[in-house]
Amino acid sequence: MYRENKPEGFFYLDHRTTDLKYNIITDVHVTPGNIHDSKPYLQRLDRQIERFGFDVEAVGLDAGYLTNPICHGLAQRDVFGVIAHRRFQKRKGFLAKWKYKYDEDRDMYVCPQGEELTYATTDRDGYRHYKSDPARCKECPLLAQCTQNQKHQKTITRHVWEDDKEQVRLNRLSNEGKWIYRMRKEKVERSFADSKELHGLRYCRLRGKEKVKEQALMTAACQNMKKIVLHLARVR
Repeated sequence: MYRENKPEGFFYLDHRTTDLKYNIITDVHVTPGNIHDSKPYLQRLDRQIERFGFDVEAVGLDAGYLTNPICHGLAQRDVFGVIAHRRFQKRKGFLAKWKYKYDEDRDMYVCPQGEELTYATTDRDGYRHYKSDPARCKECPLLAQCTQNQKHQKTITRHVWEDDKEQVRLNRLSNEGKWIYRMRKEKVERSFADSKELHGLRYCRLRGKEKVKEQALMTAACQNMKKIVLHLARVR
């Protein structure tokens, strides 16, 4: 595993899902440490819906899940997605992308100087490329802050599923979205903390993905039994 602000080495990842009301662990999926969190997410969501018949209304996820495929997948499933915002550092001395406004009606971007960046092509990864007019950019006073392109042409990319991603951002800013994200930190993060601090899941006891999966499942089962007992004790 090689990740920013994470230890490097041989690791496994426990991809875990909990419910909002009782914090019961509803899914455990173990992968090698070099599998990104977002890769198995939609498959695990579908598995829970199919296996348990859950009517999933909303999900709360951290910033690692803010990808175009996940946002699009949630939109297809009519699920209210709330995903933490990831801050990207712009290059020092250059204009941030948000300063270029997208005009949905005309399908083009407009730069801070009011010039248009029109659609040029779509690449294999699903990104639409919008390019400026080099003749106009050449004389622009903001050229040095806009692009280093030798042809004096600015290019901005926009994924074909970007609308779904923007909707997820709006969800996060809503009152319901803020509450869901706050609950995510209190529920699933606490579940992970308990498994590491109280049940020894910080380290693998055996080698191999299947054996690690057994350990993760047994840990989740123990945590769930404790949650169920505590709930039953309250309702008596």
